[in-house]
Amino acid sequence: MAKRHFMKIFLSVILLLLLQIGAKAQFLDSLQIQAGTNVTVASKYYLPLWLVSNRFGVVSDQKFDFSTHFQVTNSHRLGAPVNIYDENDRGLYISYGLDAYNNKHLSKTFFKEAYAKVRYKHLTFSGGRFKQIIGEVDPDLSSGSLGVSGNALPITKLNLSLEYTDLPFTNGWIQFKGLFSHGWMGEDQFMKHAFLHEKNIYFRLGKKKLKLYGGIQHYAVWGGSRPDFLKTDRSIKGWLNVVSGIEINDGSVLDGSLPNRPGDQRGVIELGAEWENDDIKFQLNNQTPFDSGQGIDIRNIDRLLSFNITNKKEGGILRKLTFEFIHTTQSNDFYNLRYRESYYNNGIYRTGWEYNDMIVGTPLFTNRWRASKYFDSIKPFDWNAPQATISALDNIINNRILGGHVGAVLSLSESIMSKTLITYTKNYGDNRLDGVFSPFKKHWYTMQEISWHMPNTQLSFTGTVAYDFGDLSTNIGSMFGIQWQLRN
Repeated sequence: MAKRHFMKIFLSVILLLLLQIGAKAQFLDSLQIQAGTNVTVASKYYLPLWLVSNRFGVVSDQKFDFSTHFQVTNSHRLGAPVNIYDENDRGLYISYGLDAYNNKHLSKTFFKEAYAKVRYKHLTFSGGRFKQIIGEVDPDLSSGSLGVSGNALPITKLNLSLEYTDLPFTNGWIQFKGLFSHGWMGEDQFMKHAFLHEKNIYFRLGKKKLKLYGGIQHYAVWGGSRPDFLKTDRSIKGWLNVVSGIEINDGSVLDGSLPNRPGDQRGVIELGAEWENDDIKFQLNNQTPFDSGQGIDIRNIDRLLSFNITNKKEGGILRKLTFEFIHTTQSNDFYNLRYRESYYNNGIYRTGWEYNDMIVGTPLFTNRWRASKYFDSIKPFDWNAPQATISALDNIINNRILGGHVGAVLSLSESIMSKTLITYTKNYGDNRLDGVFSPFKKHWYTMQEISWHMPNTQLSFTGTVAYDFGDLSTNIGSMFGIQWQLRN
C-alpha cells in the first residue's frame, strides 16, 4: 500500500509539472514528445530471446502482439537562460517524464518510466521508475550486466548517484563515482512488499588515454513478509543491517542455525581498463558475480568478460563492436555442495533476482517463466499460491552457463543503422544434477536489426529478425516498429 500511495503522489506531481510547462515559455524548449508501435510475431507461441530481452520489460513474450507507447519528457536548467539540456553543463537541472505502454492485445497498460530528476554538478537525485543499466558493459550490445541489465521493467526507487568526480589532492588522476538506492519490489513476489537496497562505488585511475577502474555493486531484497510463511525486519535498524551487510537474524532464521545476512543479497565485482583517443576507444571489462560473501574469493573464476571497440571517427561504417565470454559453471565448487551458490536464487525470497517475470540481471540465465516455453514439465510459480507449493532455490533454474557473444553496430548510411547480435551458450542448469538441463543444452540466439530515419521527417522505422536454434527450440520471429517524434 505504501508503494501504491507513493506512486499516486509521484505521478500526480509529474502530471502537474507537465501541465504547467506552458506557464513559462522556456519550459517548452526541451520538451520532447514521441509515440510509436512495435509489432512482433514468431513461429512459436513465444518470442526469440533477443526480441523480448534487454528491452526493459516492454515486449510481451507471446506469438503475436503489438506494443504501443507515448512518451513525454522535459528538462530545464534553473538559474540561467540556457534553452536546452546539455549533458556537459554542470548547473542545476530538473527533468521529468512519462513513458506509457500498452501491450498484450490492449489488455495491459503500464509505465516503463515515470520519473523526476534533479541534477547539480556531478550529483543526481532521481525518483520513480526510470531506465538504468548498472555496470560498465556496453549498454547497446552487451548480452547483459550481471547486476542490473535493462532486461526487466525498471523498479520504482529513489536513487542518489554521483558521476566520476576527482578525488581531492590527486590532481585528477584518481576519480570515484557511486550510487545509493531504495526501491519497492511490489506484490508480484514470493515475499510481498519487500524493499530493494542498491549501492556501488567505483574508482578510476588515469586522466589521459589509458584509464584503469574497479568497483563493487551490492544488491539486497529485504523486509518482505508473507502471512503463511514469515515476516522479516522492516525497521530502520533492519535497513542499517542490510546496508552494512552484517550477519544477523532478520526473522528468517527458523531452525536455530547461525544467522545469515538479512534479505536476499548479491553483488558484482567489476574491474577494467580503457584506452581512447579522438578516433577510437578500446575497453576491457570483467564482472565477477557473488551471491554471498563466500563468492568474494580469488578462487571464484565465474565471470562476464567483455572487449568493446567504439569508432568515434565520423563517416566510418563500423560504429561499435563487442565480444563477450560468460562463465558461471563453477558456482563456488570449492565449497561443499550444501554451501554452494545458486546465482540469483534464495531460500526465503524465492522469487530471486526477478521482477515482473523478467530476470533483473543477465537474460542468459533462465527462470521458470522462460523455461516453461522450452519444457512441458516446467511451470511458472504462482506467487499468490500457498507457500508450501513454491519450493526454495527453484525459480532461476538455469544459472550455470558457458558461452560467447558478439554484437556490432554498423552505419550503412547517414540515415540507416544496423545492429547484429550472435550468442552461443552451453546451459548446465543449476547445482541439481537431475534438472531438465542435465547434462547440458547447447543453444544459439541471433538477431539482425535495421533502423531507418526517414530524411526530412520525424519518422523512424525499425525492422528486426531473430532466430534461435539448438537443443531448447527452433524459433524465428520478427519485429517491425515505427516511431514518430511529435516534438523534439
